[in-house]
Amino acid sequence: MFEQTFKNIDDILYKDAGADSELDYIGQTSWILFLKYLDDLEKDRTDEAVLKGETYKHILSSEFRWDSWAMPKGSDGKLDHNIALTGPDLVDFVDQKLFPYLKGFKQTADNPKTIEYKIGEIFSELKNKIQSGYNLREIVELIDGLPFRTSVDKHELSHLYETKIKNMGNAGRNGGQYYTPRPLIRAMINVVDPKVGDKVYDGAVGSAGFLCEAYEYMVRDRSKLSTSDLKTIQTQTFYGKEKKNLAYIIGIMNMILHGIEAPNIIHTNTLSENLRDIQEKHRVSVILANPPFGGKERPEVQQNFDIKSSETAFLFLQHFIKILKAGGRAAIVIKNTFLSNSDAAALRKHLLETCNLHTILDMPQGTFQGAGVKTVVLFYDKGQPTKKIWYY
Repeated sequence: MFEQTFKNIDDILYKDAGADSELDYIGQTSWILFLKYLDDLEKDRTDEAVLKGETYKHILSSEFRWDSWAMPKGSDGKLDHNIALTGPDLVDFVDQKLFPYLKGFKQTADNPKTIEYKIGEIFSELKNKIQSGYNLREIVELIDGLPFRTSVDKHELSHLYETKIKNMGNAGRNGGQYYTPRPLIRAMINVVDPKVGDKVYDGAVGSAGFLCEAYEYMVRDRSKLSTSDLKTIQTQTFYGKEKKNLAYIIGIMNMILHGIEAPNIIHTNTLSENLRDIQEKHRVSVILANPPFGGKERPEVQQNFDIKSSETAFLFLQHFIKILKAGGRAAIVIKNTFLSNSDAAALRKHLLETCNLHTILDMPQGTFQGAGVKTVVLFYDKGQPTKKIWYY
């Protein structure tokens, strides 16, 4: 059902003058999907409040709720065509009223860790590119038909969303960098074994595949977790940073679809932070990442690092070594040239002296679709120098 719906939405976007590529398709599908998801979340919370005899305070004011602008329904449960906006009226409402209203949450939210702040952030970064209000009306109706309420629905939806991200890789080199094959991510997570109380971090978060899978890993046996464990996992466990607009939005959406309501992802260039400014309070206990390689950072960014390099991945590795607390565990994907090239010699020495690089996993050619580079995964713990490496 989800698969067919996504396909139908892509077909409509293909006909629209405003959406040019697969990357636009996923950005545009995302914001509509997000508002429908938010509506279902608010309905669930209203039901919970009623059962407890409490009143639920809605996040969105009534004019901007899904039932008001997207799908106003009559008493028969069907779309009321007399009041439903369509054509230019719908696009005008979305562009002139809905987006500015949602964007405003960034200023009014209590703090960045709330879903309100995330709403503000998402709608500050995105804009509606669907030019035909008739196309938008069709898409809204398709998304309205998707079920979001059960965990099975959410699982299927997040799985399909992932597939969509993966397909972006085939739409040009923009997408591939957001997607790390899931079997590899799961293998890395199994080795580092994140536990309740860990801070799990990815400084090049992309579509948040590592954080979503780590969340699934930690909640796989819910019956053994207390309410406070689940709250800790929800709010104080997963942290990420992402530089690119679309990847940032997709990462947040992906985490929300997996069940993390207010993801701690910051929209920033991780490498613009000076290594010397990282203090104990910033440190994390688990790092899982596949930083972009081959990128070139500007000279002023390189000044933030002790070991100068124009290779983005080498700068990320320095950041990861520094931000990991003593005793912390890391699994990082990097180009295999890191193991032998002379331009990485100083960084290799630094890694081996400050961390126990206990395992190197050599990945087969073609692990990353379309990337054509050979990669390895470095598994290391911080605090003891390397004595022996298991090379697999």
